[in-house]
Amino acid sequence: MDITTVGTRQKQRAYFLTGATRPVPFRKTMLRRLCRAIQDHEEQFIKALQQDLGKSAFEAYSNEIGIVYREIRHALGHLNRWARPRRLLPDFYLLPGRGKIIPEPYGSVLIIAPWNYPMQLLFAPLIAAIAAGNTAVLKPSELAPATAAVSRRVVESAFSPEYIAVVEGDAAATTALIDQAFDYLFFTGSVPVGRKIMAAAAPHLTPVTLELGGKSPAVVDPSAHLASTARRIVWGKYNNAGQTCVAPDYVLADRTIAEDLVAEMMKVIGEFYGPGPAKSPQYGRIINQSHFTRLTELLSSSPIVHGGGTDETSRYIEPTVMYPVGWDDPVMADEIFGPILPVIPYDTLDEAIGRIRERPRPLALYAFGRDSAVIRRLTEEVSFGGGGINCTVLHVASTKLPFGGVGPSGMGSYHGKAGFDTFSHTKSILQQPGRFDLPLMYPHRKLSLKWLRRFLR
Repeated sequence: MDITTVGTRQKQRAYFLTGATRPVPFRKTMLRRLCRAIQDHEEQFIKALQQDLGKSAFEAYSNEIGIVYREIRHALGHLNRWARPRRLLPDFYLLPGRGKIIPEPYGSVLIIAPWNYPMQLLFAPLIAAIAAGNTAVLKPSELAPATAAVSRRVVESAFSPEYIAVVEGDAAATTALIDQAFDYLFFTGSVPVGRKIMAAAAPHLTPVTLELGGKSPAVVDPSAHLASTARRIVWGKYNNAGQTCVAPDYVLADRTIAEDLVAEMMKVIGEFYGPGPAKSPQYGRIINQSHFTRLTELLSSSPIVHGGGTDETSRYIEPTVMYPVGWDDPVMADEIFGPILPVIPYDTLDEAIGRIRERPRPLALYAFGRDSAVIRRLTEEVSFGGGGINCTVLHVASTKLPFGGVGPSGMGSYHGKAGFDTFSHTKSILQQPGRFDLPLMYPHRKLSLKWLRRFLR
């Protein structure tokens, strides 16, 4: 870890206490400066994402760079309203007082990003932190070193280290950063690491947002349009070679249409990536050897009806479909986080809902069908972070939909106003006239408990 980390944290706290980051014009200036710095390094990001994950230029821009630009534009367009104190009338027994709710920045925040979307998931939380008036230390993933290096150059070209700083390093660096007792901690990553992050933050009582993962199902009802359903599931699953926290982890398909859906998905894979996905510029690679080994071990766990090819040298795993898969198969034990898609047939909706509810609450759920009663049951009876109806993954791209998990899939949310709220403490103030007293507040021999109960009920 950079030996200046502790000093940077202290300098950020001192800088925050000067009040320099609080004025809204300052925040807007910093957001514009960030936008310009990213634009100046855009081609470097595209090359770095290709180097780290095999992403095409189209995928790098659509899944990462473009989303960051949109978050900046949205924040700039709404920040005046978000930051404005909200005035209100309090409860009638507190009149003639007046209430005020003020969003204020926490202070210095720590943002820990993952490797699968190493640019987007580092800068999107930063945008929210800047908009809320904080200083920030960024910890990019060491598993995407090329993107981390460009991110550092962007930050150092745009900001002074007492305002925004980047610290690179491994898990030990992350632990050392958490021990600096930041005012807020924002982590995106796996469930097991999320537990460790929360435990490390607990001694300092540091509030946390955890964006984690889990086994997110796509449920396909017989009323679904199979051709479009197949396209949307295949796109959501194999984008970034399946290394997406909200990708459909498995498909639950009504038994009457399961085989037809599988056939459609196999056809779509060919349309998207050609007869040899290994040669497709639109198809990525697995991040490192450890994850490659973990995923290839799953390939023998269930019957493969499409794909299964691998190349260890390039860390390539072919888009793979498994069918039929059982609930106790190894591929269903944990989040796959790779281009392997199990398909499980179900007989009744009650069975499908019951099976999902037996497992930890997922980060996402996708419901496909035209039967409104089925869709309503899936979205109301199953607890999950967020999701889509007749689509996958797209809800994450909205600046107007809060994104986050529930239970083991995470806590807290961000994007747009939700991100501003995450990095803001809500300060409530009641103001009373200086010369007017409410006799009811003080001890009074003539007021009975019976009268008080009636008054306050």
